[in-house]
Amino acid sequence: MPPAPDERGEQRRGALRGLAAAALFGASAPLAKRLLPGVSPAMLAGLLYGGAGLALTGWGLARRRRASAGAPSPEAALRRTDLPALAAIVILGGVVGPICMLWGLGRLSAVSGALLLNLESPLTALLAVLLFREHLGWRSALAILVIVGAAALLGAADPPSGAGAGAGAGERPHLALPALAVGAACLAWAIDNNLTQRLSVRDPIAVVRIKALGAAGCNLALALATGSPAPHFGLLAAALAVGAASYGVSVVLDFQALRILGAAREAAYFATAPFAGALLAIPLLGQRPGQRELVAAVVMAAGVALLLRDRHDHRHTHDALEHDHLHVHDQHHQHVHDHDHLTGAHPAAAPGQAHAHPHRHDPLTHEHPHSSDIHHRHRH
Repeated sequence: MPPAPDERGEQRRGALRGLAAAALFGASAPLAKRLLPGVSPAMLAGLLYGGAGLALTGWGLARRRRASAGAPSPEAALRRTDLPALAAIVILGGVVGPICMLWGLGRLSAVSGALLLNLESPLTALLAVLLFREHLGWRSALAILVIVGAAALLGAADPPSGAGAGAGAGERPHLALPALAVGAACLAWAIDNNLTQRLSVRDPIAVVRIKALGAAGCNLALALATGSPAPHFGLLAAALAVGAASYGVSVVLDFQALRILGAAREAAYFATAPFAGALLAIPLLGQRPGQRELVAAVVMAAGVALLLRDRHDHRHTHDALEHDHLHVHDQHHQHVHDHDHLTGAHPAAAPGQAHAHPHRHDPLTHEHPHSSDIHHRHRH
């Protein structure tokens, strides 16, 4: 049967948030390359995440001021059991991924580096299916092969970028290590994406703020320990601003898309990020894509189109489940609220109002189009 109107709207919101997150993050590749000559990769990664952490701290404070006195948070709070996943997210997504990406970007053209970041999407989808019980249709599986093939084409050769690659005039630097570094960053972020999807029931501002501040501290400590000089004020301000948008707002939007769509389907929308970066590199850095890069872009676009066309609809059974997350009363949430012992009613029980509290799902069998969100991890 067709999805209910509220479900169609939710899927649309997830798609729009995923696309917005991709555009903001994709813009960071050419902007970071513009900043790289004046700062080390570790220092720049620390500043990018520092900008995100500062922005999200301010966002959280403003949200708290807007809330009425004594009103509960509409989002589910973090728990002690979330700490291992949070630590892995900080290390892989906040330290390993950015450093590998920035090191590789410094030795690749901005267009090639941005397009190579398409590897994050198929790796995210593969891990989601193999390790986290998400479902992937044949179109998505074919799209993964197409995108990986295009990324391999980009890594085969590249003209000198002149951005610190260490190549003399007329030399063609070997691209194996820079391409592998960007690939390692994509793998780190793929693991990060799937772990983040496990935490998508929690408050996104709180989760991303912890990731940003933790990653900023680790990267800045590493930069200072290895003798990286402090950047000048202009570069510092620029890096913090890029981080606030591309590593702060972008990651919160991506977090919300992961909650709605699941990691595999969200990866399809986030696959547009490298295209945004490649397009911005043309006016920002004065670069022009070559024939090989244009062919790779067309092939990657075909892969993204396949991912976006994938649909999943069948009769399925929900097992009994207890958890705590932001929700409205839709076809998956038909529970009765426990009354508050002071007011006699749940504080966020108004019809159609999003609220969070521990609740139980009874077994349910039905059929509708769906993605691998937190309620659809069934066997196929």
